[in-house]
Amino acid sequence: MNMYDGNATVQASGSLSIAVPGELAGLYKAWKQHGRLPWERLVRPAEKLARRGFKISRYLRMQMEKTQSGILADEGLRNVFTSNGELLQPGDICYNKKLADTLRTVSKGVEAFYNGPIGFNLVRDIHKLGGMLTIEDLRRYKVRVREPIITNILGYKIIGMPPPSSGGASMILILNILAQYGVPEGISGPLGFHRLIESLKHAFAVRMRLGDPDFVDVAQVVSDMISPKFAQELKKTIHDNMTFDPGHYGGRWNQIDDHGTSHLSIVDSEQNAVSMTSTVNSYFGAQILSPSTGIVLNNEMSDFSMPENNTGNVSLPAPSNFIRPGKRPLSSMTPTIVLKDEQLRGVVGASGGAMIIAGTTEVFLNHFTKGMNPLSSILSPRVYHKLIPNIVEYENWTTVYGDHFEVSADVRASLQKRGHVLQGIAGGTICQFIVQDLETSRGNKLVRKLVGVSDPRKGGLPAGY
Repeated sequence: MNMYDGNATVQASGSLSIAVPGELAGLYKAWKQHGRLPWERLVRPAEKLARRGFKISRYLRMQMEKTQSGILADEGLRNVFTSNGELLQPGDICYNKKLADTLRTVSKGVEAFYNGPIGFNLVRDIHKLGGMLTIEDLRRYKVRVREPIITNILGYKIIGMPPPSSGGASMILILNILAQYGVPEGISGPLGFHRLIESLKHAFAVRMRLGDPDFVDVAQVVSDMISPKFAQELKKTIHDNMTFDPGHYGGRWNQIDDHGTSHLSIVDSEQNAVSMTSTVNSYFGAQILSPSTGIVLNNEMSDFSMPENNTGNVSLPAPSNFIRPGKRPLSSMTPTIVLKDEQLRGVVGASGGAMIIAGTTEVFLNHFTKGMNPLSSILSPRVYHKLIPNIVEYENWTTVYGDHFEVSADVRASLQKRGHVLQGIAGGTICQFIVQDLETSRGNKLVRKLVGVSDPRKGGLPAGY
């Protein structure tokens, strides 16, 4: 049964778009398995930030303007992000004291969220708005710890996220295809962009066969996507002088247009590495903030494919990603850790919805195959393709901080010559990248040098201490 009856608007925003929040449970599980510090100490900084407030950045203000109607329409968002009926301005202090109270309670343990007063208040707020989330949904939520996707390619060991994320397998498939051309010469210059885009189109065609492995057998699909032999066969269908319609790549299924996200890349003094992508999906999620808890609620249900009655479409919704009780939707998250000779070499990932796969892959290629330094790898303008629609989206924008990003004219002309339809976009992915270089000192002692780059497109800065 389709709970939305074909209504994509209801699935995309509002109370019926809210999925069971799982991030808190996941973080608590990770702490239980690997943490050393008290849980309360880890939560307390977030509580202080919510209680004491933070300055509205120019980037956040830009996104608030884009979501203004949703913010003004919701009591919870209005209470936090406006003053006297107007959106907060850059530099204004934003407080969320209800969230601070919630975090103080959660710092004692997550039971209060999944089977306690916070959960009850959250469910009550959602029901008032017509939502369906129940306390039983929260109680039944279980964290799944899955084995990562690990493969060796281009001289590196890559550790990526498995399904229901499509990012790890998709990135590896793209890299395996491009490896057939030889690096860096085979993937550099305007022709290199064409080959990257063609590889992206193949990856997006295959990835819609993925889904939650608790509900769909995806073992063979993943095996194909990380197989150099499979990539070799796909490479045979790529022509250096032209591009094709989606059907050429096996594009049978509609793409999900997931959104948003935030990403953190972290390395500590003992070389422990974390690549973590988190999300409420769209900006401000379902455009609902729970007034009693201060929590911005997600619209993750929109990441599921929706059955359609019209079977005359060129491509159809992917059954492997249809909604089922307890099922997790397909995502584009691509948190990645890179090793060489079993030593950490890099941590990378991105925010940006369906563009994450391309953005993360391009940063990896820029540094690890083309030899760009970490900052240049991030600053280099990016291209994106999601197979459907059959359009190359390329960066051409000036950020709110004054930085301009634009794919060069010779690359654009080369792509158009090969038949690509181009569309400039003001945005894309925001990538976070840490590189570890190993050097031998005079005393033959191994010296580790860490370089962190936070994408300036969003005004972020790396931190080290």
